[in-house]
Amino acid sequence: RRDPLNFYRYRVDGGEVRIFMTAALFEDMEDSLGSQIQAARRFPGVVDVAITPDAHTGYGVPVGCVLATRGTLAMGPVGYDIGCGMAALRSEVPKAAATPEKVRAFSHQVMTRVGLGVGSKGESVSQERFQEVVRGGATAFGVRRGTAERDRIPVDDDWDIPQDSRAWRGQHQLGSLGGGNHFIELQHDGERLWVMFHTGSRGFGHGLASYYFGKAQQELGLSRGQMDLGYFEPSSPTWRSYKNAVAAGGNFAIVNRLMIGRKVSQAFAETFGEEARLVYEISHNLAQEEHHPDLFDFPVWIHRKGATRALPAGHPLLAGTPWAETGHPVLIPGSMGDSSYVLRPLPGAARSLYSVNHGCGRRKSRSAARRDISQAQADRQMKELGVLVNAGGRVPVDESPDCYKPAEEVIRAVTEAGLA
Repeated sequence: RRDPLNFYRYRVDGGEVRIFMTAALFEDMEDSLGSQIQAARRFPGVVDVAITPDAHTGYGVPVGCVLATRGTLAMGPVGYDIGCGMAALRSEVPKAAATPEKVRAFSHQVMTRVGLGVGSKGESVSQERFQEVVRGGATAFGVRRGTAERDRIPVDDDWDIPQDSRAWRGQHQLGSLGGGNHFIELQHDGERLWVMFHTGSRGFGHGLASYYFGKAQQELGLSRGQMDLGYFEPSSPTWRSYKNAVAAGGNFAIVNRLMIGRKVSQAFAETFGEEARLVYEISHNLAQEEHHPDLFDFPVWIHRKGATRALPAGHPLLAGTPWAETGHPVLIPGSMGDSSYVLRPLPGAARSLYSVNHGCGRRKSRSAARRDISQAQADRQMKELGVLVNAGGRVPVDESPDCYKPAEEVIRAVTEAGLA
């Protein structure tokens, strides 16, 4: 049923789920989301679940799912790209400086400096330096909390990267973007130029996730098709190891974004004559222990799958940061044919477990996009919108604007519910 505070209350086995959508988004929701929302509520130890307005079908649970547990670490609500997230750079360069020639030059500069696409390489580092990165996060890169959401996520000294996993691929992928829906985009706010980008933990996070999915499959007796419903309760012999893996994946993703930020800033300065400075980088796809005394009398493990943390002014977790009196920025990208947004959390974010959406959400699967949209149509649409993709290369059909929900409607769901 529709709540007066502009969200839906949905009763499932195990309790209530709050769905933060407008009526239009709710009507357009995929049929498969019903069973996935129920699956999110059924993990052992779950005490609350919220669904963000960009929600769409994911691994076992929706992308755009936030759940709190008493200690259980659920795997689908973290996913394969551990610690994936957003970052934004802002400049004082006027919008008018982005002539077609400059935009193309910037695109070339970025493509030269940053590894793009599935399997792309970045900087190779020694095993010793790699360990510093996955344990030290932003601090290993010389960045303190403020522009980075987190200094570091603690990793136990006695944990190590599983030798028989494929996670070691990450040793050669720092500072690379990857494929899928990851992007680097030149933007403007009407007056000045910005750059926003989206990437995560690359082969390192994927290798860790695949390894621990296999562990959960063995422990729980899951079939191959049920691996996304894997979990580790605190009594599991694998619980602490997976907790550390999520922390390490998150640290890698943070450093990966910070490295890309420096490379992009260099490309920006080379093209426009001035640097673009990092405003904020923020993670999603994490499970972290958090204390919210206004919501729970005990610490909870908040899982954000395709969702981003949203802490308003005065929240204890912001103490000692530049955002303590204002709330931190929330970066929500639209499709490459739509607007992106920077929001500030409001106290109402408590209703969504201090979380909001991480983007605008798919409304057409990749296979459906490739079936319904031709390459010529995708290329023509972006040309008509005046958006240069890959320095004039082909547009990824399955990332076309028509594959995503309208940004304005998604953001309206957030603002009307008083979340941000």
